[in-house]
Amino acid sequence: MRRHHATDLPPSAGGDDILKEKLHKVVDNGAGRRCSRLCSLLIFAATVSMLTRHCYDYGLAGSSATGVEHGHSPSLKVNPIARGRSPSSDPSFSPPRERDAGGHRKISPDKSGKALSATRPDSGGETLSKPSLSATIDGEQRGEHAFARALAAANDRGDLCGDRYIYVQELPPRFNTDMLRDCQTLSPWSDKCKYTANGGFGTQLQETAGWYDTDEHMLDVIFHDRIKRYECLTNDSSLAAAVFVPFYAGLDVARHLWGHNVSTRDALALDMVRLVTARPEWRAMGGRDHFFVAGRTTWDFRRQGDGDTGWGSNLHRLPAVRNMTALVLEASPWNLNDAAIPYPTSFHPATDEGVLLWQDRVRDLDRQWLFSFAGAPRPEDARSIAGRLVEQCAASAACSLMECSKAPSNRCDSPAGVMKLFQSSTFCLQPQGDTYTRRSVFDAVLAGCIPVFFHPGTAFVQYTWHLPKNHAEYSVYITEEDVRANVSVEERLRRIPPDAVERMRGAVVGLIPAMTYTDTSSKLESTVNDAFDLAVVAVTRKVTKIRKRIVEGLPDDEKLEMYSWKYPLLGEAQNVEDPHEWDQLFAFN
Repeated sequence: MRRHHATDLPPSAGGDDILKEKLHKVVDNGAGRRCSRLCSLLIFAATVSMLTRHCYDYGLAGSSATGVEHGHSPSLKVNPIARGRSPSSDPSFSPPRERDAGGHRKISPDKSGKALSATRPDSGGETLSKPSLSATIDGEQRGEHAFARALAAANDRGDLCGDRYIYVQELPPRFNTDMLRDCQTLSPWSDKCKYTANGGFGTQLQETAGWYDTDEHMLDVIFHDRIKRYECLTNDSSLAAAVFVPFYAGLDVARHLWGHNVSTRDALALDMVRLVTARPEWRAMGGRDHFFVAGRTTWDFRRQGDGDTGWGSNLHRLPAVRNMTALVLEASPWNLNDAAIPYPTSFHPATDEGVLLWQDRVRDLDRQWLFSFAGAPRPEDARSIAGRLVEQCAASAACSLMECSKAPSNRCDSPAGVMKLFQSSTFCLQPQGDTYTRRSVFDAVLAGCIPVFFHPGTAFVQYTWHLPKNHAEYSVYITEEDVRANVSVEERLRRIPPDAVERMRGAVVGLIPAMTYTDTSSKLESTVNDAFDLAVVAVTRKVTKIRKRIVEGLPDDEKLEMYSWKYPLLGEAQNVEDPHEWDQLFAFN
């Protein structure tokens, strides 16, 4: 991995050309004639102008997250190894905003008719952007913005990291690593210290290399550890495609979910917002280029009301955080600042070969069961169909059932036991868990078992960065209403032709890299994009799209939050308010 520094950049475009042009004009006033005093002054002025321009270029760099000074001697720029370049996207632009006589964009009124402020209320009164270097985008000169150099880098086809640079915001250790040091406080019910080992993978299992005892809620640690090894880190925030905030939001809230008042639950989140919004990096876009990981479901960060009886913290409802992108295990279908990324499984291969060998293994397995289910009835939840699936599985000679429990001897807590079940099954039943999603979905994909879903919120509208848009390619969908009406799951699955089953299994096996957080501690490069890589690409593309709209003078890409779940599903000619078969399932209350 190579870190990119401000002084690795060539001088700003145009400085040397300007100087050469001025000198040419001076010396061309007559062959062999000496420069007059006036000519000397012109040369001196041009030199000062060039140096000033260069100093201004270097002065825009944000402070380093690693304490590296920007005053060292310039060195040649070397492109780091790339794990796969993000594909280019061409966003559909809306008509540009009107401009006043002075060429400035007019402030559009909100729905109430009141003019919107040029500053964000959660940015401490700072403007959304500040003047910076002008950027050339697609060969055309654009306006001056604090992120101009980042856009220019994104269009530099000679720089493999140009559109993927990440700047890590510096935070005191109480926001991250101190929690690992005090790991015994992470849960009131069990010791989580063993799960913090190996960069959040947990203790290594003895059966096979690349397998760990991984807790699904260690995503904060796993992602941060990968960011530290990311090949396109930069110490120059003005080059960054996005800014990563290393706040362990999931671990923090887990310490305070039970037996603590709302002030305690919200304290560290509010402190993080206070520190981050005071930074110059925040002022560039009001936080819209910032992202962080909260390794739990979004509902742990969206407390309803301010009473102590409400669940979770208020992190995702804070005005500043609503500008950021929160990477969570499960996103809200009705909020735009969430983005769901895969649950961590127990498989973390250290090489591309390890991934490919595992894919070959599960592709060729002899599967003795038509379908299987690892779960338990939920009699306390009237909406749950888990009890009906347990009954159907238990009554079928073609189904293998693993009943889960909350006892210490819970078989579902054994990674090896769950994987053995799923590897022996063609289809794996995946109803909703405590919330829409469940880790079992990713264990099934890892085993090459075709998932059977009963609600679109379990996967289809969640992991849109990591799963194909056409869910029929890799899964089976049976509605919950059908199950409640006693439709036989076994009969539905037997109707699927064998060639279609083979195609789906091939698609599932092909998804394994995208569902995996690989171990990069011992490898220099990879050709396989894993769950981390896809998430980072999606974040940087999102930020770049916003920046291009700002530079083009286009209005914000306004979306209705109540339809957040629907936007990724839309075709080219579809409108978000057009009827959809899942409208009733996500009816906004």
